[in-house]
Amino acid sequence: MKFFVTGGAGFIGSHLCTRLIERGDEVIVLDDLSTGSMDNIAHLTSRERFHYRVGCATDRPLVKELVDRADVTIHLAAAVGVRLIVERPVHTIETNVQGTESVLDAAVAKQKPVVIASTSEVYGKSTQIPFREDADITLGSTMNSRWAYACSKALDEWLALAYQREKGVPVIICRFFNTVGPRQTGRYGMVLPTFAQQALQGEAITVFGTGEQSRCFGHVKDAVEALLRLVETPEAVGGVFNIGSDEEVSILRLAEMVREVAGSDSPIRMVPYEEAYAEGFEDMLRRVPDPAKLLGAIGFKPSTPLEAIIRDVVDYERSRLARV
Repeated sequence: MKFFVTGGAGFIGSHLCTRLIERGDEVIVLDDLSTGSMDNIAHLTSRERFHYRVGCATDRPLVKELVDRADVTIHLAAAVGVRLIVERPVHTIETNVQGTESVLDAAVAKQKPVVIASTSEVYGKSTQIPFREDADITLGSTMNSRWAYACSKALDEWLALAYQREKGVPVIICRFFNTVGPRQTGRYGMVLPTFAQQALQGEAITVFGTGEQSRCFGHVKDAVEALLRLVETPEAVGGVFNIGSDEEVSILRLAEMVREVAGSDSPIRMVPYEEAYAEGFEDMLRRVPDPAKLLGAIGFKPSTPLEAIIRDVVDYERSRLARV
């Protein structure tokens, strides 16, 4: 098959492209390199079935051309990372909503299937644990830019489902939960690579807030597997699916585990949210997916143990730092 992947030079995108090329598919990537990197796809650029264009998903003529050339579009391009989202809310909203609209509109004429990457952030401040795909969402005040990302991704989902109902575009929505692994950067506030870098360099590992907030971390290889199985499942069309591990860990415990795996003596330093971001910053206390719908649809759920995930990230960061 021929796949068009927006954001294909990013973290998840580059792992997806590698998997597609390895199994014999043809891949076209579009990435503006704002958060992605050519380093992530350098190992693919010489492959005959791999093609890339530097550009933005909001470029409608370019996106239409590339959607038309592909059998399936996987739309991963988005503003990512808590720090980027808080500091550049206009960029966040415009990139997410306009990019998704551009892709969906291009798919209408030939009814091309589209996979939309969403996020666990859409659950907002919900306390209904674990999070189910059909549960209500609870977002914070519009005065707090923290929720701009969640709102924009929720709008992406509504837009995608509206395009399916009104215009017949086959869509699948994937809500990713803290997907991590090699090649993820800590530059925009991603917690696991940040902890790994700090531990390996003997710096203080900085835990924001109380450290009691918990998350579930899933390996990127599992996320890619789930996504591709959904693409191959006709019954998944029109569905919204949580993609993530349900192994929960506090952020403080995560910092301790990273330090142990890295063999580091780094101290752990607690940093108040108002010092890390801005006054009034809000966070979710827990974020746990219900994997039942995904498991029922494809017979698979992300299940790589957390310690193995941490080891993969630490090993990658150790090799990366050795090259710097």
